[in-house]
Amino acid sequence: MGKQPVRMKAVVYALSPFQQKVMPGLWKDLPTKIHHKVSENWISATLLLGPLVGTYA
Repeated sequence: MGKQPVRMKAVVYALSPFQQKVMPGLWKDLPTKIHHKVSENWISATLLLGPLVGTYA
């Protein structure tokens, strides 16, 4: 009984040229998005960080 060659199939994943413009939309207007999130949640952030800083200060 000899060794028999094993077939292997290579799988290559790639984005099509039509889908490569998906990622830049996430970075578009990033400072505006960050400012909106911070101004929206500043009360929650203060209530979380206030006792935490007070405990270790």
